[in-house]
Amino acid sequence: KIYLPLFTTFYHFVNNFFQYLITDWFITLYIDLNSPKALSIYLFYKEDIMEKDLIIENEFSYIENGDGRPIVILHGLMGGLSNFKGVYEEFPKKNYKVIMPELPIESVSILNTNVKTFAKYVYDFVKFKDLKEIILVGNSLGGHVALLFTRDYPELVKGLLITGSSGLYEKSMIGDGYPKRSNYDYIKTKTEEVFYDPAVATKELVDEVFESVNNREKVIKTLALAKSAIRHNMSEDLPKMNNKTAIIWGKEDSVTPPSVAEDFNSLLPNSELFWIDKCGHAPMMEHPEEFNEIMLNWLKKNNL
Repeated sequence: KIYLPLFTTFYHFVNNFFQYLITDWFITLYIDLNSPKALSIYLFYKEDIMEKDLIIENEFSYIENGDGRPIVILHGLMGGLSNFKGVYEEFPKKNYKVIMPELPIESVSILNTNVKTFAKYVYDFVKFKDLKEIILVGNSLGGHVALLFTRDYPELVKGLLITGSSGLYEKSMIGDGYPKRSNYDYIKTKTEEVFYDPAVATKELVDEVFESVNNREKVIKTLALAKSAIRHNMSEDLPKMNNKTAIIWGKEDSVTPPSVAEDFNSLLPNSELFWIDKCGHAPMMEHPEEFNEIMLNWLKKNNL
């Protein structure tokens, strides 16, 4: 049975949106919908990966590295391109071309802030780049977009890999009470809970998350994504999706718990589930070498 307590709660309270805007209901959604990326790591690598290598063509911004079968990677809600730094640097050595588009989370209008828009954006990007038989990889929100893309355009996807993906269930933390967004200690605690090792949540990371959840426009867009996720729950679609799929999950993921990975694996007819110990919501960041090894072995096993 699939539960959506977080999204359902927000759906029932949508008419009281502005009344609840200043409460932790939106903090809960903002943090639990997708992992707050390790922003300290992101900022450290920003110049190396993004500023130097970022390509801007038409309405698309992306980075790419290598030659060979294309691996298209989709980041999460607060995720950045550098979250997949390990994949970006390693897989071109294995005869793959790694391509990471920036999802237009900040540029699209509120009305178009939904997973369907992002899936169509990825389709337009894939067609623009004339990519075929792609390996599609997604974390958190990016996983949800990847699933929707694969459902709608299965002929373009040779293999699918999801990790910490939304699309079925996200843990609700509403029962904690109603601290306001200005409660820095609360934000710090919630940020630390995303990772197995709380030390990953540096002060720089917490500061960035704190600033983000106090940004009115970002919070409103997060509500729009929550409503979109309700409309695009994947539980009925997954059994019809026959693309080869790898599910890589942190055993200590508290945002999308291990039971979610098991549900994905039971619903997808052609999937394999891989666990990473002592790992939270972002395996490719917390254990990049093990993540890469699992991914590469799966690709080889399936001749992808």
